Amino acid sequence: MARTLNLGILAHVDAGKTSLTERLLYAAGVIDTIGSVDDGNTTTDSLALERQRGITIKSAVVSFTLDDVTVNLIDTPGHPDFIAEVERVLNVLDGAVLVVSAVEGVQPQTRVLMRTLQRLRVPTLIFVNKIDRTGARDDGVLREVSERLSTAIAPLVAVDRIGTRDAATRPFDPTDQGFNIRLLELLAENDDALLTAYVNGTDVAHGRLRRALARHTAQSLVYPVLFGSAITGAGIEPLTAAIRELLPAVVGDHEADVAAKVFKVERGPRGEKVAYVRMHTGAVRTRERVRFGDGSAEAKVTRITVFHQGKEIERSCVRAGQIGKLWGLNDVQVGDAVGAGHTARDEHYFAPPSLEAVVVPVDGVDRGAVHSALAQLAEQDPLIDVRQDDLRQEISVSLYGEVQKEVIQATLADEFGLAVSFRETTTICIERPVSRGWAVETIYVEPNPFLATVGLRVEPAPVGAGVTFGIEFELGALPPAFLKAVEDTVYETLREGLHGWEVTDCRVTMTHSGYAPRQSHAHQGFDKSMSSTGADFRLLTPLVLMAALKEAGTGVFEPMHRFRLESPRDVYGSLAPALASLGAIPRQQEARGEAYVIDGHIPAARVHTLQQRLPALTRGEAVLETAFDHYAPVRAPVPERARIGVNPLDRQAYLLHTTRRV
Repeated sequence: MARTLNLGILAHVDAGKTSLTERLLYAAGVIDTIGSVDDGNTTTDSLALERQRGITIKSAVVSFTLDDVTVNLIDTPGHPDFIAEVERVLNVLDGAVLVVSAVEGVQPQTRVLMRTLQRLRVPTLIFVNKIDRTGARDDGVLREVSERLSTAIAPLVAVDRIGTRDAATRPFDPTDQGFNIRLLELLAENDDALLTAYVNGTDVAHGRLRRALARHTAQSLVYPVLFGSAITGAGIEPLTAAIRELLPAVVGDHEADVAAKVFKVERGPRGEKVAYVRMHTGAVRTRERVRFGDGSAEAKVTRITVFHQGKEIERSCVRAGQIGKLWGLNDVQVGDAVGAGHTARDEHYFAPPSLEAVVVPVDGVDRGAVHSALAQLAEQDPLIDVRQDDLRQEISVSLYGEVQKEVIQATLADEFGLAVSFRETTTICIERPVSRGWAVETIYVEPNPFLATVGLRVEPAPVGAGVTFGIEFELGALPPAFLKAVEDTVYETLREGLHGWEVTDCRVTMTHSGYAPRQSHAHQGFDKSMSSTGADFRLLTPLVLMAALKEAGTGVFEPMHRFRLESPRDVYGSLAPALASLGAIPRQQEARGEAYVIDGHIPAARVHTLQQRLPALTRGEAVLETAFDHYAPVRAPVPERARIGVNPLDRQAYLLHTTRRV
């Protein structure tokens, strides 16, 4: 029976990920010539902007076969500004190849990606690319991989003539006892039978070791390491053999109920939504109605394409194990389930965007058109939060970095014909309650103008808990529709706290409830002036919640990055005050030969400035790694964020902007 492997190619930017994709497609006979990132003619970088800039911006799917295994290869962006694209792909992978440069070694994004792959237990091969480049290293990179990524690595090849155009790899000889013993030592750590054989000095056949290696790789206990060059093709054959033998391909159950996952949404040429789905079980056919999202939405699939041997072809059906594109699901969103299973939305594995900028339409450009275009981009990337402040007539978007801002600007110009600029990038903070607060508004009691009773208590929750909602009265005392209206409004209201920032790590408990039952005059229909509606609860909840939040008080916290800075030892004297001026807090400092290594924390808002200043401070010899680490209290003055709507704490203004009951 046919097996399918959904394979992700992940790497730090410029490690050669897209070039490796081209080489794998060429080796599989899917393409006749190998495209070049520099020439802008690679298979998976199809956007004009990707070809111009030589970077991957959107994930792309291409399919090929290795013997009896169909590989759906997903090429992902390497630049950290587009980490959201990687995040969505992680939910559909059976395995991954993490690409490391033999010249630069383990880089910041490499470590972030590896930690996430380990946390999700995605079986992973590590491919050390660019062995043909001047400055390439093998033993040094292996040490970095062991120290910074995982100690459970299994090198499978040796490298000859590294750093030259003639660099080549040799798979270790299966009869090499030294290789087999090293492999046995590694595998014995998680295999009692092999541990017994190792302790007793019993010879273990290489075939048994290879099968154990495949089993441990599939369980994310061991990470095989291979070397090669995507440009020259060195080491590609051992890599494809490892993909085929060591990563766990699946046999899908075509007869089971449909269970699929939407990991990407794009717009077709006529503006229609197109959903990329990974089929876990079952089959979806054209003209078939399917449920998606939380199960309440349903639509008819009007067209299906699947990926086959490097091409996208139209089919009447997409089956378990395959990746396909579905037309007709107009309300679909990234992260939706399709069918009966996998109903949970995607978790976020990476930190949310920590920056935002106001988008300024150039003179003559319609603001509404800009907002509509940005909303379409947000459909494809849910972590782009588009905020429209109607009072100030401003539109802002959340960002991971300056490159992403440039790409959004170019996309608006190229795809929508809209010229925009950006104001200076600012940091996105969060709010957390600092104590407990409570408020209640009672039906028929002034000044409550709504036919509803809502009492809410707000209190701090553990860091990382997000927002939780609960009740303290008997279930059934309030109609489910009214309770749902309160819960949904709580989450929506907490998007803007006392200082305008999103409130998190907060527990909200509904303590009181009450409503006016459905009533009518004699011989007449329902009279909403006498009966509670969902609108009463939706409009009253923000007033009560913000009053409780005011009593609790909130603190404002800014995102902090963990940084690791390696620089020449002799420049530390000028580097230290520069770090201090940017609010960096060193935690560990260590001299290593001629280098000086500093680990610490720095406000996310200052990372870009540090990156700009480092070349002048260190003669261009510094290596900086940064990644989001935690939120820290903001020092005075507390930054305020402009609100999208009216603050419910301003009761009079709020009621003027709502449909109030007279």
